[in-house]
Amino acid sequence: MSNTAALKCDKVKKTYVDGKLQVPVLLGVDLDIAPKEQVAIVGTSGSGKSTLLHMLGGLDKPTSGSIFVDGIDMQHLSEKKLSKLRNEKLGFVYQMHHLLPEFSVLENVCMPLLFQALSIEAVQQKALALLEKVGLSHRVTHKLGEISGGERQRTAIARGLVTDPVCLLADEPTGNLDRQTAEQVYQTMLEINRHMNTSLVIVTHDMALANRMDRILMLTEGRLTPM
Repeated sequence: MSNTAALKCDKVKKTYVDGKLQVPVLLGVDLDIAPKEQVAIVGTSGSGKSTLLHMLGGLDKPTSGSIFVDGIDMQHLSEKKLSKLRNEKLGFVYQMHHLLPEFSVLENVCMPLLFQALSIEAVQQKALALLEKVGLSHRVTHKLGEISGGERQRTAIARGLVTDPVCLLADEPTGNLDRQTAEQVYQTMLEINRHMNTSLVIVTHDMALANRMDRILMLTEGRLTPM
């Protein structure tokens, strides 16, 4: 990984338009996420945290400003190249894990790699290695209905990291879990992320998680400020 910022925002603004009504959400966000850095973004409900995370992941576009992933300006990419960049450079973990219930744990983790020029054997080896790291090597053939909520989130973490992304983006990754299970998932995510030298950006309302990160940023009135 180079010394180029894993993620960078330059004067990012976002305004939603509903008929004649304009709703400004982000008023000029500047952000630099260094390689290997772990950053929490906190703020009240409706402050725009998830909107910002979606734009960092190339899932939404800013009204103005630029977002760079590993030095690449996402605003100037075609949809095909943007999809390729998301697949190769970014990983995602959501509050609702978005795993596919008809597939096994192993098959879910393999899926991001199926878009890359790898053999089936290489895909499975990478997925199995990640599942071992998150403590799920005994669950590889299980379907989602056969594993717990915490195990589903650990599966989602493995899926998010299986492509060796420069940054993992997590949106309230333990919001649906009880405190004990959330603690186990926290530990898994932070330890594996450090081991893989990947940057991590978490949107959370949980200050117990936020306080374990290298940096905490507060999103308020459309701007990011350090805490």
